[in-house]
Amino acid sequence: MLIDSHVNLHAPQFDADRDAVIARAREAGIGLMVEISDRLSTFEATHGLAMAHPDIWCTVGAHPHEAKDHIAVTADDLLALAARPRVVGIGECGLDFHYDLSPREVQAQVFRVHIEAARRSGLPLIVHTREADETMAAILEDERRRGPFNFLMHCYTSGAQLAEKTAAMGGWFSVSGIATFKAAEAVRAVIRAMPADRIIVETDCPYLAPVPHRGRRNEPAYVGHVLQALADIRGWSLAEAEARTTDAFFALFDRIPRGSVR
Repeated sequence: MLIDSHVNLHAPQFDADRDAVIARAREAGIGLMVEISDRLSTFEATHGLAMAHPDIWCTVGAHPHEAKDHIAVTADDLLALAARPRVVGIGECGLDFHYDLSPREVQAQVFRVHIEAARRSGLPLIVHTREADETMAAILEDERRRGPFNFLMHCYTSGAQLAEKTAAMGGWFSVSGIATFKAAEAVRAVIRAMPADRIIVETDCPYLAPVPHRGRRNEPAYVGHVLQALADIRGWSLAEAEARTTDAFFALFDRIPRGSVR
């Protein structure tokens, strides 16, 4: 069975046919999905999906775009929500210096709060990073000195140097539909060097649909195309890619029982 480690099924793009999208994922062999929190104001919808479906789990957190609306959020606030059933990660959180929809210093402040919550809870941190390689490395290195935490570099498209540094810190990486894009050879080069036992796959739906669906709304049912791309990039068979990414997923999201995959 396949796993989609990063879905945004609470997004309004799915309001008209959410149940059908979930049904199509199951028909495509997707046995488990992780529904990602991007702001606390929609966490109830995110958590509701996990509670309503035995093959969906969820996270709690605020995307860096939303950091400006979460300045007062504390690690205790996140931990209280993370204590609910079926919450298995902290985030999506991090830094986005491409759009700068929140001030950079605010992004960093809120990111550090998420790291504290991950450290105290033992839950993995789902990290978003875009055009912030030096600052991201500095924050992760500083916070690792304060105490260990597991983290995932989600939908990784940043540079090779940051990938090397985060791999040395023990980080995991997720590969998305971007790996299928014709112009993404730089991304594929980084994927070839990722630690083989710490790679997982995702759709990030409704965004970043892989070839041959590029330009359309993305769905969890398409994660098989990402897995095939990963296999091709790494020189693995599809079965090997599935086995490796499944093992890596459960090593990271260790609160999810392996027997829960449909």
